[in-house]
Amino acid sequence: MGVSIDTIRRWDKKGLIKADRSNLNHRLFNLKELERLQGKISGSHSGNNYKILKSNKKTKYKVVELFAGAGGTALGFHHAGLQHSLLTDWDRDSVATLMNNRPDWNVMHADVRNVDFKGMSADIVEGGFPCQAFSSAGKKLGFEDTRGTMFFEFARSIKEIRPKVAMGENVRGLLNHDNGQTLKTIIEVIKGLGYRVAYKVVKAQYLDVPQKRERLIIMAVRDDLKLPIYFPKERDYTVSLREALEGCPDSPGQSYPARKASILSKIPQGGYWKDLPLNVQKEYMGASFHLGGGKTGMARRLSWDEPSLTLTCAPAQKQTERCHPQETRPLKVREYARIQTFPDDWEFSGSLASQYKQIGNAVPANLSYHIGKCIIAMLENQPEMKLMERVEPGSEDEFNRRNN
Repeated sequence: MGVSIDTIRRWDKKGLIKADRSNLNHRLFNLKELERLQGKISGSHSGNNYKILKSNKKTKYKVVELFAGAGGTALGFHHAGLQHSLLTDWDRDSVATLMNNRPDWNVMHADVRNVDFKGMSADIVEGGFPCQAFSSAGKKLGFEDTRGTMFFEFARSIKEIRPKVAMGENVRGLLNHDNGQTLKTIIEVIKGLGYRVAYKVVKAQYLDVPQKRERLIIMAVRDDLKLPIYFPKERDYTVSLREALEGCPDSPGQSYPARKASILSKIPQGGYWKDLPLNVQKEYMGASFHLGGGKTGMARRLSWDEPSLTLTCAPAQKQTERCHPQETRPLKVREYARIQTFPDDWEFSGSLASQYKQIGNAVPANLSYHIGKCIIAMLENQPEMKLMERVEPGSEDEFNRRNN
């Protein structure tokens, strides 16, 4: 290929290629994947892999979704063929976004603590509940122990609706939150409601999302159904920022103050604060200059030939800078939406800051599409094994060691 081993290692470290492990713990790469990435970086790659995934097949399966936000999960599920019977959220702008884009959806603007799920029927309950630690000293990690948390409301919806499948999503950090106690409590509570549970960290950049974003997906199946549990298999390609932003419509966006713009103009594509002269580093970083850690999100300019870094709620936030790869400015709203795989006609309500927050908090629609297809395969017991991987409840620790 004419590239060094160090280059391959750097691609791997950046998450641009996917490595498997041999029995001897060697890192194994797919040659076609390496050649595809090399062509993309050199500019010889033809075509564009960016697309909004949609299925032509609609199913009969109904979804109740909590904490729906701006609709990333809902849209992906809808594109996969699932039907929503209810979506709830407490944020006024997010609810307006959902209602304006999908007036036919049953969207409820409410605090989930005030929603009565009794009597509702759905095949699937889904929720990206906020993560809080649970006090477990001397307790049995039961349903009542989680009162006062948003997870309790998610669990209550499962208890009252009794869906065939329940899916929760959260940040990867939930794996180690409160020394792993929070996740342990979550799993034990869902099991106590009569469900088998498996979980996996999924990496969006290998699932048709032009962004390095990891989400913890918790999948539960009702005990009496004996259904398999599937997660999407990672693809052997990534989608670059260049592909995602090709032809992106213009939109409002934030801007930098003059001095910050002057400093960031010195950052090369893919670079960050360490690419600045030492005196400018100290000026820009302030007290952070003397702290430990790589601080690689500061003064960070994105790269055309890689997926974006994980989007945050504010593209000009100093600790997690998301500067355009070529122009010295933060990413604009529609660029944010493209990276989260929202269609160009999906409009966001509220102030500019609110729009950024809604998009930054969303689950990428394409990632949700792949998960939705897995849930359909679970309910119908008809998996596409080239695209899905079965996980047995209780084996997820070994599964995650092998895959993450």
